[in-house]
Amino acid sequence: MNTQQVAKGLGLFSLGLGVLEVVAPGRLTRFLGVKDHNALVRGYGARELMAGAGLLLQPGARAAWLWSRVAGDVLDLATLGMAKPGEASGRKRTANALAMVTAITVVDVLTARAFSQGARPVKSRLRGLLAGGR
Repeated sequence: MNTQQVAKGLGLFSLGLGVLEVVAPGRLTRFLGVKDHNALVRGYGARELMAGAGLLLQPGARAAWLWSRVAGDVLDLATLGMAKPGEASGRKRTANALAMVTAITVVDVLTARAFSQGARPVKSRLRGLLAGGR
């Protein structure tokens, strides 16, 4: 898989997540076991929709859109880190969401770096990262 394909996939992922956050923010926060913050989640959804559209419609600016996703990931991680789910199941779901966002952040950073430094397949970057290299 090359960086162009990964970037397109991340764009589609952003669009899907953005639609969910804009259309059903209450369901998402209840699933995570945290209080409803519909306006905040809708704002995050708008950010995802913009990033997804940018990645898919402006291929020449993919590096910038990917770095905007990284910034959004940091915001998402901080928000999830501050969440205080009331029930044990909510805490587990929030922890799982933190793990997923962390994994997505790694892919976003590697892909953004690839676009910023010249394309090298993301798969080989992941292999190097897992092997302890840079």
